[in-house]
Amino acid sequence: MFYVVYASDKPGQEELRASIRETHRAHLRNPGRHKVQVRLGGPTLDESGLEMRGTMLVVEAESVEAVRAFLADDPYCRAGLFASLEIRPWRWGIGLPEAR
Repeated sequence: MFYVVYASDKPGQEELRASIRETHRAHLRNPGRHKVQVRLGGPTLDESGLEMRGTMLVVEAESVEAVRAFLADDPYCRAGLFASLEIRPWRWGIGLPEAR
C-alpha cells in the first residue's frame, strides 16, 4: 500500500534542517531494517519557492505502523524538526511508477 507523508518544519529551523539533510536523505535511500520504500519525495517550500519548510514523501509499505516506525528513525524526526507530521493511505492514480 502507498502512503503520503506530509510534514511541516517548526519555524526557524533552517540550520537544523541543513545540518542533517544528507543523513536524512541517506535514511530515505536505505531504510535499513524497515520494509518501506520511498517512491517519491522532496522538500516543500515557502511561498517564494526558495526556502525549505517541510517534507513530502510517497512511500510503499505493508502498514501505517511500518511507516511510523520508519519515520521514528528518520534523522529529521529524531532531531525534532517537524511541528506537524501526517501520514495518509494513498491510491496512486496517475503516473504509476511501474506496471502492476
